[in-house]
Amino acid sequence: MGRAKVIAWGAAIVAFVVLMIVTPAIPQSEEYHDFADQRELFFGIPNTLNVISNIPFFFVGLVGLVLCLRGNYFRLSSQGELWGWICFFVGVAAVAFGSSYYHLKPDDARLVWDRLPMTIAFTSIMAIFIIERVDEKTGATSILPLIMAGILSILYWRFFDDLRPYALIQFVPCIAIPVMAIIIPPMYTHTSYWLWAAGFYLLAKVEEAADKPIYKWTHHIVSGHTLKHLCAAMVPVFLTLMLAKRTIQPDKTSLLQQWRVYWISVRERRFKAGTVESLNCEYTVVSTTTPEEISTTTPEEISTTIPEERNSSSPQ
Repeated sequence: MGRAKVIAWGAAIVAFVVLMIVTPAIPQSEEYHDFADQRELFFGIPNTLNVISNIPFFFVGLVGLVLCLRGNYFRLSSQGELWGWICFFVGVAAVAFGSSYYHLKPDDARLVWDRLPMTIAFTSIMAIFIIERVDEKTGATSILPLIMAGILSILYWRFFDDLRPYALIQFVPCIAIPVMAIIIPPMYTHTSYWLWAAGFYLLAKVEEAADKPIYKWTHHIVSGHTLKHLCAAMVPVFLTLMLAKRTIQPDKTSLLQQWRVYWISVRERRFKAGTVESLNCEYTVVSTTTPEEISTTTPEEISTTIPEERNSSSPQ
């Protein structure tokens, strides 16, 4: 491991320790389990919509996993990438079981199985992004440590009732991935799909926070937490589409550089359009003679008046 990597890992560990020292513990609130929609609609399933809205995770995860293992359909360039995406899609598919199990009877003990597969998906994505944007070897070797760190954060919460490590594992990728997607040149095309995925995840978190208000606004048709599941399932959908469509990026320019070039071209077109418009302006001579005066004016007077008007209208 190079000196820069050692310094980076050391700085991250020191920052984590300092954060744990200076910030208070975040206990799991019991109100978290009090969801707005607790109806039993059919088949005797408690909290029916919150349970069955997890089904899309299974199908998206299964499709992604099959395509990963099917003759390198996604054209992944390294074994590290392949294992990263396999772990991600396994985590996504497992969310369907873990989250459904939790929502059948919400409590802290079952919440562990809800968060565990999500954490595997989060940490795998972070490792994949390191492979693509930072260093292939570093990202590949970080897959297992990051997944283990995610599992340890859940165990820490469960035994010490402190959500701080889990919050870091969940929210750091939410900030780091969009920023890295914008400023670091990509290895592949269709990099904007990362931003679409991040946008849907952000929308899912908003819907989760507005669980009860949304349930009220929709006249008890659907709750915010149910919509959260559906929006969160769109994240692996967009990432699967990205994997299917992308190719190696021939010209490695970041999204930020592409946006700069685009806005510069827009400004230049506007400037050129304004310049052409100003060059097309023409000056005309307007006569101040009324129709009545023209009818009483002789041809000789008209011939002597027009030159005078032209001379008077010329710039001084």
